Amino acid sequence: MDVILLERVAKLGQMGEVVKVKPGYARNFLLAKGKALRATDANRGKFETMKAQLEARNLELKKDAEAVAARLDGTSYILIRQAGETGQLYGSVSARDLSDAITAAGISVARAMIELNTPIKTIGLHTVAVSLHPEVSANVTVNVARSTGEAERQSHGEDLTQRADEPTFETFNPEDFTDGEGDDRQG
Repeated sequence: MDVILLERVAKLGQMGEVVKVKPGYARNFLLAKGKALRATDANRGKFETMKAQLEARNLELKKDAEAVAARLDGTSYILIRQAGETGQLYGSVSARDLSDAITAAGISVARAMIELNTPIKTIGLHTVAVSLHPEVSANVTVNVARSTGEAERQSHGEDLTQRADEPTFETFNPEDFTDGEGDDRQG
């Protein structure tokens, strides 16, 4: 199915391009979210009349996203979770947890904007991309720790996922316990 893109779509194309996509993707995502129009002659004419409005709206949204990205880029958020000795979490940190933490800090970010391919399952510092606009993204650091003190130590560069040195056990050597005069055994 051919569609006309009304905004930039990642890995698909720029605004105004006519692209061929699978019908399900067009119906269920592009057309439903208002990101595209079917590529008919009537819609091509409609797009040409709307083009200036769409470009102005896109430019305004991009400018707003850049302002938020300037505030958000490079910030760090601490999430306290329960974890085992090796640093493995007893759960995970998802995009929802991170969006809640960012929103609590005063910057409104939707869960869909956070680009987290797999949930975070270990303690430590993790860099996560936040896509505020198809052309604007920011990176935030997530400090996942068991306590605030541990989060502070991690932020200073200490790696808490490594276990302490394994305990060393002494081996028993019977020669260390003889009196040196030979064998005391009777026999």
